[in-house]
Amino acid sequence: MVLLDDRTRVLLLRRYRFVQGRWGWELPGGLVDEGEEPCEAAARELEEQAGYRAGEVRHLVSFQPVAESVDGEHVVFIGRDGERVGDAISSEAIEPAEWVSLESVPGMIVAGQVWNSGSVVGLLQALAEQA
Repeated sequence: MVLLDDRTRVLLLRRYRFVQGRWGWELPGGLVDEGEEPCEAAARELEEQAGYRAGEVRHLVSFQPVAESVDGEHVVFIGRDGERVGDAISSEAIEPAEWVSLESVPGMIVAGQVWNSGSVVGLLQALAEQA
């Protein structure tokens, strides 16, 4: 979920990924549970990982990160009118969420601070829509 505020900032999480052995900034998100729609999963993950709820949510982009070997569609939503509804309840090596200027995102990607494909694709699409 790309959650934007009225100052064109995006809510990001700093998260440790054990397989890669490194920290990075990411969008809140996760897996879709059985019987759940992707939009519902994105809203649930936003609340669990960051303690926020989006007032308005719409589809932003869908993509296949490794189409030649895996059928694993990723779906990214964009949210607005976010409100803090409590503390994050997921502690999966996640630091507290922070609001980051959307215009600083390209530099964060170049610097290797945002490196997970779902976050890179979602953030770049959000930037393209802002242009």
